[in-house]
Amino acid sequence: MKITYWSDFACPYCYIGNTRLKRAIEDLNLDVEIDIHAFELDQNAPKDVESTTVERFAVKYGLSMEDAKKQVNQISQLGIDEGIDFKYETTLYTNTRDAHRLMKLAQDRHPEIVGELSTMLFDAYFVENLKLADHEVLLEVGLKAGLKEDEIKDVLKSDLYNSKVQEDEDIALSGGIHAVPYYLFDSKYSIPGALSYEDFKSVLSQIIAESEVDDDKDADNCANGVCKI
Repeated sequence: MKITYWSDFACPYCYIGNTRLKRAIEDLNLDVEIDIHAFELDQNAPKDVESTTVERFAVKYGLSMEDAKKQVNQISQLGIDEGIDFKYETTLYTNTRDAHRLMKLAQDRHPEIVGELSTMLFDAYFVENLKLADHEVLLEVGLKAGLKEDEIKDVLKSDLYNSKVQEDEDIALSGGIHAVPYYLFDSKYSIPGALSYEDFKSVLSQIIAESEVDDDKDADNCANGVCKI
């Protein structure tokens, strides 16, 4: 099974959804190919922190600061329930383009560390509350994940993989994807949003069952007095 998904490292539901999906895959003991695609929540996000998460929620959704804080903490609790030390309220919101370019480097040259790097970038933002636009932060995360120092620096001091990130986002928009996470299973089953663990497990099981039925249809057999040729 191949699972393609679009996400952003500053998206709480992306981290929560991916964690639930990973658990469902492991519990079903599935052999899955994961293809991560970039999607920036805000391509024009600043390089430096300009507001708190609660302030952004209040402005965006027309909430009081108190109500905004409650909603932010409710989202954090969803992450905590998944075993993540989730600290959404104190995240440092900055541009994530360079973090996505770092991911493209890994996908291109070190595919074996892509999953680990993805988790580490999410942790850097939601657990450690670091600035993902900070090149020193990205260098440290990349090195811990297994990337080479010269490769990381070559990417961060240039526009390498910028077109790859933009291509992911153009594909998403042309396909009507305007929010993340967005999951595509075997290029034909789509799920917009972070399902619960139980729902992810149900969807995966259903896709497997349908795939087995399709395989049976292709098998040589005889029925109603007629044999396949």
